[in-house]
Amino acid sequence: MNNKKVVLVVGAGDATGGAIAKRFASEGFVACVTRRSADKLQPLVDAIKAEGGEAHGFACDARKEEDVIALIEDIETRLGPIEAFVFNIGANVPCSILEETARKYFKIWEMACFSGFLNAREVAKRMVSRQRGTILFTGATAGLRGASGFAAFAGAKHGIRALAQSMARELGPMNIHVAHVVVDGAIDTDFIRNSFPEKYATKDQDGILNPEHIAENYWYLHSQPRDAWTFELDLRPWNERW
Repeated sequence: MNNKKVVLVVGAGDATGGAIAKRFASEGFVACVTRRSADKLQPLVDAIKAEGGEAHGFACDARKEEDVIALIEDIETRLGPIEAFVFNIGANVPCSILEETARKYFKIWEMACFSGFLNAREVAKRMVSRQRGTILFTGATAGLRGASGFAAFAGAKHGIRALAQSMARELGPMNIHVAHVVVDGAIDTDFIRNSFPEKYATKDQDGILNPEHIAENYWYLHSQPRDAWTFELDLRPWNERW
């Protein structure tokens, strides 16, 4: 095992999660990134390595306790101590409450809330033993108010915010910085470009969030001195209504 610091990004997609992994890797962290499919991680891993960083991709179902425990054990044993953990799974699936199914509601909660608990708990156990670490949760507008047609997503995001609050209060005195990031606005992704072209057209006017700029704020949170820690940080374009 090497002695390098590790950042673990659970839900390292092509936009926000990947940008966060790259930002920490640029500071010398070993970037450990997860998705359900390892093949989708290869471009990100290759990009980090091309910039001189170290990265490892893991296929992991973040909802399965035994898989999560094995993942954390493998990283801590083989690669190094997890100094920063980022939970970045979304599961934003709209549906009328009149048509929502129990199966889909539960799956969205599993992905966007329960898996956050499993991963953060296992990482926290390691951090507490070392009396240091950073745990960051990606939140959304839905974590503050539930919109029409988004009952399942809002329930999950309210849950992950509550988890973050409880963890921050419990673990802060143990020198573990827990923070929740409210991302309020459209992000520069293929999904926004293809599904909301009018919104994407505002990119040139800084009307949608740049993943690299989001990532910069995650690094800022990790770097904060402990006499001035932020618990909740909200990010939105200058022209976003809120």
